[in-house]
Amino acid sequence: MTNMKPKALLIDLDGTLYHGKRRIEGADQWIQELQALHIPYLFVTNNSSRTPEDVAAHLLDMGIPAVKEDVYTSAIAAAQYVKEHYPIGVSVAVIGEYGLEEALKEVGVEITEENPEIVVQGIDRAFDYGKLAKAVNWIRNGASYILTNPDLLLPSDTGIMPGAGTLSAAIQAATQTEPLVMGKPSNIIMRYALSRINCEPQDAIVVGDNPLTDLRAGQAAGCDTILVLTGLATSDNMDVLLEQAGVKPYCVCKDLYEAAAVTTGRCSQ
Repeated sequence: MTNMKPKALLIDLDGTLYHGKRRIEGADQWIQELQALHIPYLFVTNNSSRTPEDVAAHLLDMGIPAVKEDVYTSAIAAAQYVKEHYPIGVSVAVIGEYGLEEALKEVGVEITEENPEIVVQGIDRAFDYGKLAKAVNWIRNGASYILTNPDLLLPSDTGIMPGAGTLSAAIQAATQTEPLVMGKPSNIIMRYALSRINCEPQDAIVVGDNPLTDLRAGQAAGCDTILVLTGLATSDNMDVLLEQAGVKPYCVCKDLYEAAAVTTGRCSQ
């Protein structure tokens, strides 16, 4: 891509535009500039616990322009996958939170704990032995296993907490079954996000702070990628992370001001 100004952007959230409840410097100006230039974008997040309305409200609270239509979550990807690949009326059990349940309900999925045909699992901060036992028995009895995202850890206001992938590790150990992953680094969420904004992979850029999830997902979907040093990746560890992920971004931006300049065509890399 000789001209970096894309037809569309798929932008990560936590670690890219904000840390918890704190906006990363330049995030608001960047999104405002994209809007002014009519460059389509979508916020793509592995967070399955929040609805798009919740995510948009969180962004607005930090001064970042957002509406629910701007947000695509791993829960939405899971719901879309179930709708497209299983018959109407398929029974689904949920190990997860409100955002995941709402995404499934919105596409007409029946949520039940009676002999489910599919188990869809995301982050569940009320996860306990009882839920683990149910999930294990459902899957061992033949239910398909779908995981919203494989993140082992997630940041919170009180420190690093276990993520959906950590819960999944227990389920996988007991069932000897690998789940089908919807969120990053899977390309499933990226393909659905690209479809949402009617964009071909070669015309889109994925922007994120995590080479292991954001950039791997972008590369798997056939998109160019930009690494921003605003979260997980820093100038000190980026080479190691990029090698671990096996990806090579189009460019690395030290902050969001630089990312804005590159993605709006104000400068070339």
